[in-house]
Amino acid sequence: MGFLFPSFLWGLLAISVPIAIHIFNFRRTKKVYFTNVAFLKAVETKTRSVRQVKHWLVLAARVLAITCLALAFAQPFLPAKNEVAVDRKGITSLYLDNSLSMESELNNKRYLDIATGRLSELLGLFKNVTSLQLITNDFSAQEQGLYASEKLRDRLTTIGLSNTTRTFEQIYKRQENLMARHQHPGKNQLFWFSDFQKSTAGDLAKLKTDTTNQLFLVPVQATAEKNVFVDSTWLNTPFIRELQNNILFVKVSNSGSEVARNVVLKLTLDNTQASTASVNVPANGSATAKFNFNLKGKGYKKGQITFDDFPVTFDNDYYFVLNASPLIRVLHIYGQKSPGNYIENVYANDSLFSLQSYSAQNVDPGLIKNTDLVVLEGVTSLSGSLPQDLQDLVRSGGSVTIIPPAAPNAPSYNAFLSRMGINGITASQTSAPAPIALAAPDRNNPFFSDVFEESVRQEINLNLPSASAVWNWANAGQLLLALRNGQTYLNQVTSGTGRVYLFAAPLNPEFGNVAQHAIFVPIMYKIAASSVRAQRTSFKFDENPISLNIENAQPNSVYKLRRNKTEVIPVQRIAGNQLLLEIPQGDQLGEGLDAGYFDLIKDNKVEQIIALNHNNAESKLQYYSPDELRATFAGQKNIQIFDRIDDDAFSTAFQQQNMGTNLWKYFLYGALFFLIAEIALIRFLK
Repeated sequence: MGFLFPSFLWGLLAISVPIAIHIFNFRRTKKVYFTNVAFLKAVETKTRSVRQVKHWLVLAARVLAITCLALAFAQPFLPAKNEVAVDRKGITSLYLDNSLSMESELNNKRYLDIATGRLSELLGLFKNVTSLQLITNDFSAQEQGLYASEKLRDRLTTIGLSNTTRTFEQIYKRQENLMARHQHPGKNQLFWFSDFQKSTAGDLAKLKTDTTNQLFLVPVQATAEKNVFVDSTWLNTPFIRELQNNILFVKVSNSGSEVARNVVLKLTLDNTQASTASVNVPANGSATAKFNFNLKGKGYKKGQITFDDFPVTFDNDYYFVLNASPLIRVLHIYGQKSPGNYIENVYANDSLFSLQSYSAQNVDPGLIKNTDLVVLEGVTSLSGSLPQDLQDLVRSGGSVTIIPPAAPNAPSYNAFLSRMGINGITASQTSAPAPIALAAPDRNNPFFSDVFEESVRQEINLNLPSASAVWNWANAGQLLLALRNGQTYLNQVTSGTGRVYLFAAPLNPEFGNVAQHAIFVPIMYKIAASSVRAQRTSFKFDENPISLNIENAQPNSVYKLRRNKTEVIPVQRIAGNQLLLEIPQGDQLGEGLDAGYFDLIKDNKVEQIIALNHNNAESKLQYYSPDELRATFAGQKNIQIFDRIDDDAFSTAFQQQNMGTNLWKYFLYGALFFLIAEIALIRFLK
């Protein structure tokens, strides 16, 4: 038998008080004289014998009552059956998983409610313990202190689902750090009440615990369910134009072992249903839904994909934002400008393009960073910072189109283009060789998907222009146009996330009639359209940092994120025309942010609208079973895994196995019994 508070055993010294009183009363005598002495002596002998028995019985009752009372305060208990036992003198740290996956149901009760109920029962076993700690996925400030069980029970009623996910390595480190702040005698014990979801648990095999601490894993008996969720959305083209047919693709995944048939998805734009689609999602697979839609008006459009999928509903909404008709920024840098101003005529007459034209000697390097497409026309050689600025643009997702001059400096271009993946530039010896007609393009090439009409696509012979190449290069990238002699005329090379388009001839009439032909305008349009950085329709909260394209970035500007009445200033930095934001997590805000639309605010002005969604790892409803957990932690004897948290007798079984059997109630009953026995002896025993 052990004692939870052995210091109360000093109370046993109190039994000396009734013993001393009884001894004193036994020795005190009084003589009384009577006439018939012989008769009275017989009566006195009989009375003294009865009184001695009564005194000894009363003394025993008082001593036993005080003894039982002292033992009750010391809280005796029988040792636990298991070697891994709870030490109620140390710190008890309790983790309650309140992630979104705990919204799933078992027997019409949420996992979170089941875990909360069992945790409340466990707190009942620690009634007189004040070194208790309760943490959740929120990692809030109120979790850092030590509290009594009743206060933690009150807090359980306020805990709701959290948007923030934590690995168990993060949970363990959090508990260890908080316990280290408090110097407390005895061994510590940690409890994890969770569904032990595989997608968010982290690598449990690498989790090593301190052997001086006891860890108890209490899994909800969760079962894998069919659950459909949106993985991502994207557009078929890099930009959207109003009053035209646009296509949005939605990737839908299924984390269950059953096929999800006829899942109806609804597309909503600015709170108006725009389209619907139905898909069959295979088990543990994905499918892609296609939405056709039109937009009226420019600017940001708030989009949402919704569907019905019971019983898991926390991931049935997906938010995204579309930027309708954004401007394509074109920077024209020229050395030998063609007399027909072909580049300016193509891009200056359409409101879709924002064109700026500068001489190569006067161009501002800052303009290159903030553009989508640079058209380099007739520049004899590349010098200064221009090659590096163009390379940075391509690496960041922009495009460069190079139209050579009549006499290009091949070595100068070789140094630049070799870094782009184009090698072997050699200039032609003659200034204007005889033009050669272009060969028919590959109409199956996606680049030409919208260039030719269906009627034209069926024709075998096309009236194509001719050109005189002024330089050659080794085959690289994708061939778009070639001369009939096999020489490359237009090449597309991908470098990093951007592209380089290389023409073989100038646009001047003496080098051919490509610029005057009908094919020139759609080709330049396609180059510009392909140069636009693909729209990010949405971001995830844990995608830190997120990158946003901004106009006229100022180094000291402060950007805020606002959603309804919630406003946060994230950690941020500006790199060129990119704004990098680190979205704060639940422990940094006091509470997590809900998914939805956020305004990017600068100087009280809305600069952009972005959509933030939660990581879909919570949607993958696969769980560790108790047997899998035992196999994972087989080498760590200080870890115990329970089987049935849904059993009503959980707290009783846990107490017998790990906390022993409390005996203080029995000693309290004994103290009351002996007090009643003392009263009965004094009252009825004459």
